[in-house]
Amino acid sequence: MTPPRSEKRKGSAGFLSRLAGDRRGVSAVEFALIAPLMIAFYFGLAEFCQGYMSQKRLAHSASAVADLVAQTDVVTKDELDDVMAIGALIMKPFSTSTLTTRVSSVTRDSKGVAKVDWSRASGITAYKAGDTVTVPTDMIANGESAVMAETTYDYSSPVKYLMPAVTKFSNVFYERPRRVDKVGCSDC
Repeated sequence: MTPPRSEKRKGSAGFLSRLAGDRRGVSAVEFALIAPLMIAFYFGLAEFCQGYMSQKRLAHSASAVADLVAQTDVVTKDELDDVMAIGALIMKPFSTSTLTTRVSSVTRDSKGVAKVDWSRASGITAYKAGDTVTVPTDMIANGESAVMAETTYDYSSPVKYLMPAVTKFSNVFYERPRRVDKVGCSDC
């Protein structure tokens, strides 16, 4: 015997009300909706941190190169090459194939123009003696000297999620000579 029509409606309405009140599986659905965003955020944050770390290491490299040269009285080309190699070691574990380093001695003349005394470079062209460079006005006064270290680095993300293109980082660091008025280079 088949139930009357009104009883069928009660059964389907009861099923829908039970279905609407059922909370099983809600967590799984919420996780399925949120998980892709959380995973994308995680990889993006990891990629950003790697780029930030390479930029900080580049700044440390420029600082170390300028500092090591500023502690000497006179340097040679070979000593400058060794100092720039130390700067490249600071970049590890990042590849140093795109790292460029230039270290120069700069003196501001009586007219306030900063000119290069000597320069040595790795991966980039060195300045010629007498070239004019830009030095912050409050860095050195007329007649004073500074060691200027410049570094650049092309960072290419291994994931390419947030940073799909190569990002170029650069840093310039100035250091005053510690023991002499001007650091000399005997064979530059």
